[in-house]
Amino acid sequence: MIFSRSSEVPRSLFPLLSILLVTLLAPGVARAAEAASPALTLQSLKAATDMVWVVAAGALVFFMQAGFAFLESGMARAKNTVNVIMKNYCDMCFGAVAYWLVGYGLMFGINQTGWLGTSGFALHRVAESEYGALFFQTMFAATSATIVSGAIAERTRFSAYIIGSVVITGLIYPVYGSWVWGSTHGGEGWLRQLGFIDFAGSSVVHAVGGWAALAAILAVGPRTGRFGPEGQSRQILGHNLPLVSLGAFILWIGWFGFNAGSTGAATVGLGKIALNTHMGGAAGALGAIAMMTLLRQKLLMTTTLNGSIAGLVGVTAGCHVMEPAFAVVAGAVAGALSVVAASMLEAFKVDDVVGAVSVHVVGGVWGTLAAGLFNANDLFNPAQVGVQALGCLAAFVWAFGASMLMYWLINKVVPLRASTLDEQRGLDFSEHYEMGYPEFQHDAVHRGKQHA
Repeated sequence: MIFSRSSEVPRSLFPLLSILLVTLLAPGVARAAEAASPALTLQSLKAATDMVWVVAAGALVFFMQAGFAFLESGMARAKNTVNVIMKNYCDMCFGAVAYWLVGYGLMFGINQTGWLGTSGFALHRVAESEYGALFFQTMFAATSATIVSGAIAERTRFSAYIIGSVVITGLIYPVYGSWVWGSTHGGEGWLRQLGFIDFAGSSVVHAVGGWAALAAILAVGPRTGRFGPEGQSRQILGHNLPLVSLGAFILWIGWFGFNAGSTGAATVGLGKIALNTHMGGAAGALGAIAMMTLLRQKLLMTTTLNGSIAGLVGVTAGCHVMEPAFAVVAGAVAGALSVVAASMLEAFKVDDVVGAVSVHVVGGVWGTLAAGLFNANDLFNPAQVGVQALGCLAAFVWAFGASMLMYWLINKVVPLRASTLDEQRGLDFSEHYEMGYPEFQHDAVHRGKQHA
């Protein structure tokens, strides 16, 4: 016996000790019971599942950067492939920091005026539960910025391009986005208050990026030799069409995350959104083929792929409210319009290497209008279509106007246009001192001193 009989606790103290023990343990037991509550367990599981879906969808959207890089580099000449890929890669790198530092706050911060957010910069006082949304929206911001890359490929200085990309990601995209989606921390954007519909970004992402691309094209001018002395069009062929098709496939796959991930939650509505997305892309290709046939043009693969992408853009705004039949119509019209728009832009001597304007501006504007026309809850409501048209006009005024001013200012500091010599030798060597295809025959100017 370790304890003597005299050290035993008197029996009269047992009731008092029991009461004290119960008092001390009761709060912990209650918390354990509360944690084990079926309702709370299901709620936590739902929140975790939603977060997993948002992050997975964001990863799919991130992979779209590879799709843009392959598509754009394939449509460019071999001597510019490194430059194109470098721009797409750095869009994500620079854009992530710009959006974290400024863009997210402008877009989703406290929005008392309806015009822009005023809090949450660099995630100041932003709850950890919002980090998934920031991750997802960072991918959207980079997508909007990278639309410009292909449009002005083969003749733009890398440094000037990156400055523009940062401004688009950190300012131009989030300001318009705050008008449409900004309501996370109080207040609503003015377009959202009017009932504007843009579920996943036909206008916010694609039209904004497309208008910025058009401004960049006008600011930098066409490639050397793209148009003859009398204005006649001269085709400059891309170097790798299989790479273009791979890029288009990757973009299509990524679009399932782009649209379905915009739910912000794992819901039963994902199936409808994914189906409408797929049908829009398929119908876009068919619409482009039909229009090429009608115009007696050759059935070009690149135009067909752009038709698919335009169809995907065309259902992005309303994929959550359209029935699949209307998604087919919206996608087909977007694909057909992209063919007509590309021909018109060429007639006006607009040198768009990848067709970004015809796909993202035309597809984005049409898709925004289609969301109002084909809303299954309120079909063909002219008032809703009017609100959609107002949103399209606002996107043009803001994105195109701000981008024209931005590129004018950039050109005052860093020339937008590469020199004629740099353009002729290729931006791979001129801008990066690397070549995507070193096995190709190059002259002494292309090879540089180490090969001379």
